[in-house]
Amino acid sequence: MNIVQIIPGSGGSFYCGNCLRDSKYFVALREQGHQVIKIPMYLPIFSDERDIKDIPVFYGAVSIYLKQLYPIFRKAPQWVEGLLNSKPLLKMAASMAGSTNAKGLEEMTVSMLLGEDGKQQEELERLVDWMAEHCKPDVVHISNALLLGLAHRIKERLNVPIVCSLQDEDVWVDAMKPVFRDQIWKLMSEKAKDVDHFIAVSDFFSKVMQQRMDLPAERIQSLYLGVDPADYNYIPTQDKGRNIGYISRMCHENGFDILVDAFIQLKKKMGFDDVKLVLTGGSTGADTKYIKGIRKKLSVERLDDQVEFWEAFEGEGRQAFFNKVSVISVPVRNGEAFGMYLLESMASGVPVIQPALGAFPEIVNLSGGGIIYEPNTPEALCEALAGLLSDSEKLNSLSLDARKGIEISFNINDHVKEMTEVYESLSK
Repeated sequence: MNIVQIIPGSGGSFYCGNCLRDSKYFVALREQGHQVIKIPMYLPIFSDERDIKDIPVFYGAVSIYLKQLYPIFRKAPQWVEGLLNSKPLLKMAASMAGSTNAKGLEEMTVSMLLGEDGKQQEELERLVDWMAEHCKPDVVHISNALLLGLAHRIKERLNVPIVCSLQDEDVWVDAMKPVFRDQIWKLMSEKAKDVDHFIAVSDFFSKVMQQRMDLPAERIQSLYLGVDPADYNYIPTQDKGRNIGYISRMCHENGFDILVDAFIQLKKKMGFDDVKLVLTGGSTGADTKYIKGIRKKLSVERLDDQVEFWEAFEGEGRQAFFNKVSVISVPVRNGEAFGMYLLESMASGVPVIQPALGAFPEIVNLSGGGIIYEPNTPEALCEALAGLLSDSEKLNSLSLDARKGIEISFNINDHVKEMTEVYESLSK
């Protein structure tokens, strides 16, 4: 099949689970003989530049932001447009505060959902023209429901089925000013008519989006995310130090401080002198002050030499991180629709300790490779960490179960076949 994926990039400044999800499906589909074209939006997907070096970044983040605020930029000459969409400038934008945060982008989100009736009409036509000339797809897969404004024009011009993934849209919308929230959910519900099929990443999130977007259950199918176990090195926990890991964007929403506070409490207990904390996942400019406060807290507790900020969170650097840790926790404050880092950790034989929120219980229970705790407090997390790190037999058993759970329940080679079946049923 000829498949087009439309994916918003994060700019590579932090660990982006949604970007990783799309990239892994891209690779798996190609390995199974399908022709797949990945079209980036807003910011580049730097880790995958070798796959998309000849494809332009559409809706360049700097350009559309300026056009939204200042109409004069809508009449700027082509050389100005080229400069604003250049990779060096987009890389700089990705590292700046607010470039990937919802607050302050409410009007932009509304305009994007309006599609051909929004302020990005010219960019939409540019995208559709490029797809019509270069792609000839059998199906178009849109990364998330915040991009539904694209669907009508693509469908009208290319006459192909549209599939849309659903993952963590609520996190983006609910962070916005209250006056915009209802408007955005209503627009997403209205634009859903242009989509042939929705794919939720978990049963939990399927139910969330049925309610938030007023979607009938039969229009949404749950397909779990997956990874290829062959891409990850399994190292038994007895061959590692008793190190605790964190892998995600280092921010308040992801509970970064909850884990740090739990670690501080753990180090005050007897029997954990050897335990260290290894932190990775990157950040944006909006997180700088927050992380500085975390570092200061660790310094006050005289734990600087017990904590390692691991800079390399892509490719080989990410695998090296998993080789260093025996357990990971990303205590996201409100839970998540899934959490790709759970699969990557468990595929590496690293058990997970997660709060009883969002889809975490669903994923951990199915994999058998972790522990669920509640409430989501430093105290409860500290006790869960202490219990597991004190029980080497259980830790080793969970490590084996984690890897086996990925091979059986979260193998992308199985899930991509299910996704292909969806595509083929819509293309008949």
